[in-house]
Amino acid sequence: MAQRNYMNILEKVVQKVLEEQQNVRTIRELLQTLYLSVCSLVQDVGKCVLVGSISIWVQRMETIQHWQQLLDCIQIRRPASKGTTLTDLPPSLQLSIMQRLSDGRDLLSLAQVCPDLRTLTEDWLLWKKLCQYHFTDLQIHKHLMVSERGHLEWKRMYFKLCRCYSRKEQYSDSLQLCTHCLILFWKDVRHPCTANNADSVCVSVPPQGFLNLFKY
Repeated sequence: MAQRNYMNILEKVVQKVLEEQQNVRTIRELLQTLYLSVCSLVQDVGKCVLVGSISIWVQRMETIQHWQQLLDCIQIRRPASKGTTLTDLPPSLQLSIMQRLSDGRDLLSLAQVCPDLRTLTEDWLLWKKLCQYHFTDLQIHKHLMVSERGHLEWKRMYFKLCRCYSRKEQYSDSLQLCTHCLILFWKDVRHPCTANNADSVCVSVPPQGFLNLFKY
């Protein structure tokens, strides 16, 4: 009964994701982990430890695969508004926005939008900055990858380093709050503070802290 309730809850979650088209990657990772765990129980451990018949467990595996197929076929609906989109911006601004993404997987997702964005996401400087922020020089030097032309392959190095080490949770170009002027600004874009020591009145604002600013 507990397993049945769990599957029912998970089905509701999948339906919610399909309807709202949000948190798609998170639920994909959850389903993949669940599927691998169930496979391990059925194939490696054996039916002697399973609660319920083996046919029920196989049916659950098929259900999880069906959910995964539905998520793979999801198509993000474009908003009805015909306002300015990311691709309407100059390439320099597009690159500036990409530099504020802290996860290389987001760049890969962005590359699937259109060929122009795919070209921009291959910019070696984007991947170099990700590597240099998330990992130390020693870690990078241990996993250097050089192309046939003698160039460092920062993109491949980033994903290899992700498999070997943990990444930082917060990106370098974070929000800052000036407690003197009560102004939010990006760390790389200084604001004209009137305080005698501007650095002493600025505090970092993490993502959750930014959300807390909207709570009453």
